[in-house]
Amino acid sequence: MSTTVAAPALAKYEMVVGLEVHVQLRTRTKLFCNCSTQFGDPPNRNTCPVCLALPGSLPVLNEAAVELATRAALALDASVQEESVFARKNYFYPDLPKGYQISQFDKPLALDGKLVIGEHRDGSLMQVRITRVHIEEDAGKSIHDRYSGASAIDLNRAGTPLIEIVSEPDIRSAAEAGSYLRLLKQVMEYVDVSDLNMEEGSLRVDANISIRERGATKLGTKTEVKNMNSFSGVERALDAEFARQVAIVESHGRVEQETLLWDADNGTVRPARSKEGSHDYRYFPDPDLPPLRLTKEWIARIRDRLPELPDARRRRFATEHKLGPYDIDVLTANPHIAEYFEAVAHAHGDSKTAANWVMGEVLAVLKNAGVPIDRFSVRPADLATLLDMVRSGTVSNSAAKRIFALMVETGDRPEQIAEREGLAQVGDEAQLAAWVDDVIAEKPAEWQRYLAGEKKLLGVFVGAVMKRSSGRADPRKVNQLVSVRASG
Repeated sequence: MSTTVAAPALAKYEMVVGLEVHVQLRTRTKLFCNCSTQFGDPPNRNTCPVCLALPGSLPVLNEAAVELATRAALALDASVQEESVFARKNYFYPDLPKGYQISQFDKPLALDGKLVIGEHRDGSLMQVRITRVHIEEDAGKSIHDRYSGASAIDLNRAGTPLIEIVSEPDIRSAAEAGSYLRLLKQVMEYVDVSDLNMEEGSLRVDANISIRERGATKLGTKTEVKNMNSFSGVERALDAEFARQVAIVESHGRVEQETLLWDADNGTVRPARSKEGSHDYRYFPDPDLPPLRLTKEWIARIRDRLPELPDARRRRFATEHKLGPYDIDVLTANPHIAEYFEAVAHAHGDSKTAANWVMGEVLAVLKNAGVPIDRFSVRPADLATLLDMVRSGTVSNSAAKRIFALMVETGDRPEQIAEREGLAQVGDEAQLAAWVDDVIAEKPAEWQRYLAGEKKLLGVFVGAVMKRSSGRADPRKVNQLVSVRASG
């Protein structure tokens, strides 16, 4: 059952959280062999003597994984070390064939990064320090629901390249943890080091949490919560474990250092095993792998090739495109959305109009279709042309939305669709006057009320003309013609 604690008791304590985030690197092959990292292949297809730990097999480091890990570390403002060392982390699980994991311990790839996740009430930056970023291989996977009374082992994941991003215990609430994770994921998306698919295990989170009375500086005994498969799950798990620890301390008990599993269905945590310390793993340098040595020049080249990061892009969108905070947050949430918007804005010349269409029509189509922006059928240049047509009066705004829907369906250019479907805006005064006269004749009572001063009925007549013209009438000229008829 979930733990219920009175609000005054909860308010008495402060949550202290550090997060360990594992990110699978976007490589075609594993960290120390040429086996595929393709997700979803039949069990144990992507294995070889190296990832099966057969005698005589030797690991060879994947250079692409090192480059991606370095990109990630630099994007988090971490200091990439010119020399790092791979170590053996010794523990036994059925899905770890070697009986140890190749990781990095006392000499990791990078140290001392940071991520700004917001502002405090006094305006100062809310910053989470990042202790280290290191490279390691993944273990395999135990499958418990395939065979009755037995567990199966799939070693396709064994040897898959990961980075582990370890934060300092700077997080003080579940909400802050959620903000940190969402921004961290966004940075990793911008530097394109992983597909970050949590359902496929490409992004996994372990949370270390302790409590202390507010105002205290000494850290309490921490527990580690695992088995969280969403950011909202992390937030719920932290709140549940915080309440559990407060209840223990308030009843004069003692929090035990242990590893816990999050049960999302019941909203509770349950013990898995006692929490290991680094000494339990008996780390030592892997004798089969020499130290990883990177030159200053190589690190500088990776840094120079980094794309514009989210914070920088948000600042630029505010100054260059004059957008508000909400628009900026939506448009920069994904790097490909941001690039699409900018392509439309630069081609059309009106950033606000481009932003409205991308946040409205474009994102609605992507959400309903479940497709990413890089597979969207409407090219930025074609959307910009459609917006140009609205601005010039070639098509009305309502007609533009119909054209856009056909652009999504066919991939055709807006000019072709407007001509083919007869959606070009009609500005010919004779035709407009005929439509206006027809509508007035159809609504004699409303026309008399309009003439008597009920000016809000103007919209009724303009709307009726737009409907009669299938959205092709120029609404500004229709307004003028109705006013002329009324004054005549």
